[in-house]
Amino acid sequence: MIIQLNPEAIPFSKKFQSLCRHPYRRHPRGCPNFNKKSGCPPAQPLINEVLDFSRNIYLIYTEFDLATHAEKMKVLHPNWSKHQIYCVLYWQSTARKVLRQEEGARQKYQFNFICKSPEANGVNITELMKKVGIVLEWPPKKISRLVSLAGWKKK
Repeated sequence: MIIQLNPEAIPFSKKFQSLCRHPYRRHPRGCPNFNKKSGCPPAQPLINEVLDFSRNIYLIYTEFDLATHAEKMKVLHPNWSKHQIYCVLYWQSTARKVLRQEEGARQKYQFNFICKSPEANGVNITELMKKVGIVLEWPPKKISRLVSLAGWKKK
């Protein structure tokens, strides 16, 4: 799905980049890539330094039916834990493939740059999706959504 956005509606801030530091399963200090991997915060510029906010900006997102995937995994692997059944390693590549297909709309929408990890650029994805009428489930159990922002690269 592609939705044209008003750039002023995009919630972003340096503080959102620090969400990568929040603990999660087996990572008490948050994402191990924070401040290490290229493309990860805090070294990434904010989204308004990446995309030209004087031109059209588009929200690109796809939905992955995680509930159906989980049911299939339960049947295939009856001894797996709930964590294994929902593990991103077993579904995220399929979901990303669909997102890449959606991102292929450059010609129709006339953009020259896609920000594939807007959260690394300080965008609050949860709030942005709320603004377009979609409430994200955390952690996702039914539908998982992958999100990109597209527009013109700032000069």
